[in-house]
Amino acid sequence: MQITVFTPTYNRGYIVENLYKSLQKQTYNNFEWLVIDDGSIDNTEELFTEWAHEKNLFPIRYYKVENGGKHRAINKAIDLANGEVFFIVDSDDYLVPTALEKVASWFHTIENQDGFCGVSGNRGRTEIDVIGTTFTGEYIDATSLERNQFQITGDKAEVFYTHVLKKYKFPEYEGERFISEATVWEKMAYEGYKIRWFNETIYICNYLEDGLTQNMIQTFAKSPKGTARYLKQQIQFHNCNWKGKMSYYNLYYSFVRSEVTLKQAAVHMEISLFTMITSVTLVKIKNMLSGWRFYAN
Repeated sequence: MQITVFTPTYNRGYIVENLYKSLQKQTYNNFEWLVIDDGSIDNTEELFTEWAHEKNLFPIRYYKVENGGKHRAINKAIDLANGEVFFIVDSDDYLVPTALEKVASWFHTIENQDGFCGVSGNRGRTEIDVIGTTFTGEYIDATSLERNQFQITGDKAEVFYTHVLKKYKFPEYEGERFISEATVWEKMAYEGYKIRWFNETIYICNYLEDGLTQNMIQTFAKSPKGTARYLKQQIQFHNCNWKGKMSYYNLYYSFVRSEVTLKQAAVHMEISLFTMITSVTLVKIKNMLSGWRFYAN
């Protein structure tokens, strides 16, 4: 089984070598390293030009594109990938030496089984410090929408069948450079695809100050259409009642209020302006009542 390790990168010349060295140490060598440079202006291109001429057991395929965001880079990489499976590893992170060997091994356990889109191990700050929570036991089969009920929380190291991802491209909105990866992962789950979650840490994660995770609120705000797409899916996938919908509408406006008006927010969420105003007003009243209760006590 060939694995495509895909890395989207932007101005990470100062740290991407950690990932490169971890790929050189892999105990499984049937993989390619596919890199989409999202318009870096640092020394990233020079590094990959140098590394491409080094003697490695895996090919390095480097492409530089105009800055368009991680989701566009993923879409392009899915089309370019030679591997049967597709593993997104960010440029500020790295893999444990046995990571790809374990990925290949777990994929063998779901061969010829219908309904699976991939497998996933744990991410950790170290091999013993797991990000989020995990379950007891060796593995669990569940969709991404069933994660909480099995205590599978926090970022995980999902690896997907490439042919499945080709059917689930990220939506792209002109002028926007972000949409949550959960938009696609959860759509696959909603349509019935399961993941085999295995209880081993294979991916070491660093949340840097210049990363998407650390700047999430601002990132959501600057991509109001993509953020609306994600939250509308949440309402649909979780079959929200009126109260739940109002919470999501207010959450959306709290994310994007620095970039769009209430009217624009209503348009993006495909609701009436009255409904959007009502959702915001209800939360304000709730907060006001909570403050009065605190004062009264």
